[in-house]
Amino acid sequence: MPTSSARAVVDLDVTGPTISKHLYGHFAEHLGRCVYGGFWVGEESPIPNEGGLRLDVVEALRALDVPNLRWPGGCFADAYHWRDGVGPKQERPVMVNTLWGDVEENNHFGTHEFMALCELLGADPYVNGNVGSGTVQEMSEWVEYLTRDGDSPMVRLRKANGRDEPWKVPFWGIGNEAWGCGGHMRADTYAELASRYATFLHNHDGNELHRIAAGAADDDLAWTEALMKVVSCLGCTSRPRGVFQAISFHFYSFAGDGISKSSATEFTDEQYYRTMVKAADIDRVIAAHSAVMDAYDPQRHVGLVCDEWGTWWEAEPGTNPRFLHQQNTMRDALVASLHFDIFHKHAARLRMANIAQTVNVLQAMILTDDSDDAGGIVLTPTYHVFEMNKGHQDAAAVPVHLIERPDRVAVGDDGLDPLSVSASTKDGKALVSISNLALDTDTALRLDLRGREIAATRARILTADKPQSHNTTTAPDAVAPTEFAVTLRSGELSMVLPPHSFATVELELA
Repeated sequence: MPTSSARAVVDLDVTGPTISKHLYGHFAEHLGRCVYGGFWVGEESPIPNEGGLRLDVVEALRALDVPNLRWPGGCFADAYHWRDGVGPKQERPVMVNTLWGDVEENNHFGTHEFMALCELLGADPYVNGNVGSGTVQEMSEWVEYLTRDGDSPMVRLRKANGRDEPWKVPFWGIGNEAWGCGGHMRADTYAELASRYATFLHNHDGNELHRIAAGAADDDLAWTEALMKVVSCLGCTSRPRGVFQAISFHFYSFAGDGISKSSATEFTDEQYYRTMVKAADIDRVIAAHSAVMDAYDPQRHVGLVCDEWGTWWEAEPGTNPRFLHQQNTMRDALVASLHFDIFHKHAARLRMANIAQTVNVLQAMILTDDSDDAGGIVLTPTYHVFEMNKGHQDAAAVPVHLIERPDRVAVGDDGLDPLSVSASTKDGKALVSISNLALDTDTALRLDLRGREIAATRARILTADKPQSHNTTTAPDAVAPTEFAVTLRSGELSMVLPPHSFATVELELA
């Protein structure tokens, strides 16, 4: 097998912006089997649960240090009316999920169940409100219901439903994809509407809301500029600054033109590389949105949020195509590892990211097995990337300078750098993440670790015989991390990375 050479300098004593833990956020929409059958099985289920929340899923996710969870959508958010999901379960109305499969839902998973899930996970709630079919009053009262103490109509309703103390809800989304399923609005129309909604989303009793305006698809910079004009209100005397604390955008990776989907597990080398080119393009997209935001907000008070990202393939054969249930391969894991390197690079502006989605939908962490009463789960390759990378959460990014790199891979009219590296330091430790995206080439990498003495190392690697490899109930560890041999000598760390692999090296700093 051919081997390429690479060398990088890691400046361990030059600390950059903090990599917010919220860049490792998650997303749970009422879509397919993400909530019902994924997180929620109901109190009467034979699958072990706490108040209806399935404990095997919860325990697996706790190992990832999930920082936040976005709910109830997605497109579903703009069809969801929160009052239908509170109160005695037998009195909650059945709704039809016309967006995702035209299925009936009994509303047994609602506000209290979501907040209980966040408490079990140790995750901050990110609630996405309804702009498309809701009202300002409805969203304002949901905030009051969740976060206000003392006495008010919504506080009394919450207490009547069994919760005396308010919750902390730091993140609030003002609609979703307003350019599409959230209302097919123009940018300036949504910007004015979102400003009105944000005005009535109040901070109650010490709960400080981080209001997130629904932003662009991919690189629609005009949408971001319309929102930033509202935020900055240049030359404006009637509207206060700071109506939004963040602006979102969405970015999905495909193997082709972004319209035609392909199989999650059966793909060619060209489709693999086209996926990586698309995934790498998020670097350009984040930089472009950041440039627009810098023009209006040079102090970076307003954060950028990528609250939907991941791969999107054809649904698995035999499943409801509107449930978006797809397998998850080594290719998906490398899309995730590449995204995280890019997120770390842009940590000064990018404050949150949420993979789509956590369970059973799109690029999931976990696939559940409901073939019998015992249940069961499969951890996907993407799950392992999140676990191996969790040491970057709230760490300081440090510079990585690639001074010798493998040749770019030609991909149609594009090209791909097959090596990606990022690093951070926190609490006397450093974590280096490395992805070899090449399909058929080893990479001999030397890392010149400067600025700090290294006391110990531990390295792990995630790889497989082929990029199509994935985990199933019968082969749950086909793609799983293993220990990895590296050499540390005189401040230089050397290793040989096999093709289509992801590795992390943990360093104890002296």
